[in-house]
Amino acid sequence: MNKTASLLIIGNEILSGKTQDKNLNYIAKKLANMGIVFSEARVVPDIEKEIIFAVNELRKKFDYVFTTGGIGPTHDDITTECISKAFGLKMICHPEAKKKLEEYYKDRPGTLNEARLRMADTPEGATLIENPLTSAPGYKIENVFVLAGIPSIMQVMFDYASQFLEGGVKISSRSVSCNLIEGDIAAPLTDIQNKYPNTEIGSYPFIHQGKYAVTLVVRTTDISAMNNAADEIVDMIKAKNGIIIEDISE
Repeated sequence: MNKTASLLIIGNEILSGKTQDKNLNYIAKKLANMGIVFSEARVVPDIEKEIIFAVNELRKKFDYVFTTGGIGPTHDDITTECISKAFGLKMICHPEAKKKLEEYYKDRPGTLNEARLRMADTPEGATLIENPLTSAPGYKIENVFVLAGIPSIMQVMFDYASQFLEGGVKISSRSVSCNLIEGDIAAPLTDIQNKYPNTEIGSYPFIHQGKYAVTLVVRTTDISAMNNAADEIVDMIKAKNGIIIEDISE
């Protein structure tokens, strides 16, 4: 059975709308390619009790939990403190992380002051997740992976962390877009979904050339079932005199 994963996005800036999250899409695609089922994403504010509650709930529910945000040098970067409390562990200045920061700032403007040194904090016993861009690492503790919020840094951290993940059968998808609208295909689409219970069929409306259209996406680890279901969707669209706009497999 494929492993499951969730994402906890931490930060008031996401909830305020001032910052647009760009990490979820990257993580979702990477997990799908690894055959890990991405099952849930949450956004929580920089409030200690909210972060602790979410971390403890998600780490019991899923095989892997990824967090993004809140591991920088400022006062509102409280993720590590919260992770430590969620696990009941002491928060320490990780010696290896400190060494990496000392090396990074040795030949650069600025100094490794008290604020920057906070980026070396981890729960006791954590395994570091490398960050070749700025040296300030992320870390993992049991099944929780704590990553940066800045997309470019999060991506290199995630790629490094992938060595700790147990992949499964790749989750493939086939997307069929047509010029019909959801209300016209809802009943036959339900019949197709019931016929292929080991697939996930989603319906996503959009505007095409000024008119309503819809993309029907079949997702599963069973490529044969995916194509059989998608072929029936294509036949259903044609039977309703619809036009296929696009048919893409990933």
